[in-house]
Amino acid sequence: MDEEYEVIVLGTGLKECILSGLLSVDGVKVLHMDRNDYYGGESTSLNLNQLWKKFRGEEKAPEHLGASRDYNVDMMPKFMMGNGNLVRTLIHTDVTKYLSFKAVDGSYVFVKGKVQKVSVTPMEAMKSNLMGIFEKRRAGKFFGYVQDYDEKEPKTHNGMDLTKLTTKELIAKFGLDDNTIDFIGHAIALHTNDQHLHQPALDTVMRMKAFARLSAVYGGTYMLNKPDCTVEFDEEGKVTGVTSEGETAKCKKVVCDPSYLPNKVNKIGRVARAIAIMSHPIPNTNDSHSVQVIIPQKQLARKSDMYVFCCSYSHNVAPKGKFIAFVSTDAETDNPQTELKAGIDLLGPPVNEPASDNCFISTSYDATTHFETTVADVLNMYTLITGKQLDLSVDLSAASAAEE
Repeated sequence: MDEEYEVIVLGTGLKECILSGLLSVDGVKVLHMDRNDYYGGESTSLNLNQLWKKFRGEEKAPEHLGASRDYNVDMMPKFMMGNGNLVRTLIHTDVTKYLSFKAVDGSYVFVKGKVQKVSVTPMEAMKSNLMGIFEKRRAGKFFGYVQDYDEKEPKTHNGMDLTKLTTKELIAKFGLDDNTIDFIGHAIALHTNDQHLHQPALDTVMRMKAFARLSAVYGGTYMLNKPDCTVEFDEEGKVTGVTSEGETAKCKKVVCDPSYLPNKVNKIGRVARAIAIMSHPIPNTNDSHSVQVIIPQKQLARKSDMYVFCCSYSHNVAPKGKFIAFVSTDAETDNPQTELKAGIDLLGPPVNEPASDNCFISTSYDATTHFETTVADVLNMYTLITGKQLDLSVDLSAASAAEE
């Protein structure tokens, strides 16, 4: 704390850590401080006990959810786009050597009251129920235009100036229907609302084309558990340093999250989030262990999109058999429970867990004209109840002969 730094970074959230790393790679002398005794800030990951304490106070987490240490619940979960700027940033800072990556099982969009998979191959596109056969042809022509578009090559523009033509006007030239427009704008271009339809089409086209502990290594200094970090200013209002526990570290610049300088930020909105611990994947997603579902605003008569995120034990964030789902959206009312209901409903009904209450509930009878599925449920329940597999390896011919 007795030294002078070029930049002091307050908070160890993802944004602050990336900036700290980028500056350190550039040779800037950085001091990185956090009032907490852990990394992550608002985007930290919590074990089960920490999660329960954050949202339920002194209430204990239910034992049937498993060991606390088996959970690693991210408070701000997001997927990395394979060709996105975060990947490029991580490569630039050489942090990729410390990370391993896992592909997402699927991306889905909620259209016409159903969860539909976002196609990522020509074969998937042909089989998709998102569009009819004629709409697929029209969409194919539009995708072809986007794929061939080169901002520096006017011959690929087909006489259209995308810096002046709105997205709505561009799409209208290809005759696409409203549901396809929703799908393109929100599931592919990843717009969060419909404002893009009335803005120059270039941004949407370029978005579609893109669809397809670092700082310490470079010499930064980390200090955790530094309470009451106070930013100091001179008479001209310029930052001069940061004081904590009676010591002041001098600097020329400060980088921080909003919680460190609350009087210098404006509240522009709120986010409503729900976290669900489940024993099953999200229905209608092909039993995916990692998945996102985008619900365009128009499908719910809202002003902003809703997002569903799911990961599971296969990502080492929960015990065997557990899934963690998140539903989030920009809050538009003072009743977040009601706002999030549409996304929570997609998670499926709560499932009883025999391990926690010793209740074993059979499935309802299905529409088949045979008993095979009925018996399959019986055998599964028998195993759950007794812990044994029922041996049905009987010789039916011999049994029939014995009867005769």
